[in-house]
Amino acid sequence: MSGLINKAKEFVADKIAHLPKPEATVTDVSVKTFSRKAASFNGEVSVTNPYSHSLPICEIAYTLKSNDKEIASGTVPDPGSLKASDVTMLVVPVDVPYDFMISLMRDFGRDWDIDYELIIGLTIDLPIIGEFTIPLSSKGEIKLPTLSDLF
Repeated sequence: MSGLINKAKEFVADKIAHLPKPEATVTDVSVKTFSRKAASFNGEVSVTNPYSHSLPICEIAYTLKSNDKEIASGTVPDPGSLKASDVTMLVVPVDVPYDFMISLMRDFGRDWDIDYELIIGLTIDLPIIGEFTIPLSSKGEIKLPTLSDLF
């Protein structure tokens, strides 16, 4: 009897392991705005949903690093849902207080850009499986606008 139960467990585990899962990529990170309190950046994430029904997104957790220093982190609670059998574009807003920007002046003083690493955890509620987190990471440079770009 226990052999039959073990075979049933293996069968179910194998079927769940081979279910298609949503896939995501970070497509862009850019400067959104500058205000008196913070600089705002947007991380754009493209998520492909292989299922014929929409999937709720539980939360998006993010961490923005520069020169191995964490300069911003947080979560976007209840950001909506993924469209059925389609690609959904998500925007992850990241606000960086100016006191952190000042500490980064050495980096962007040389070439007027910020070397960054954006780490995102996209948590989705999948049927049968439950909550599933897609880990994402993107590295690159964000070109900062010059005064002539702003005016």
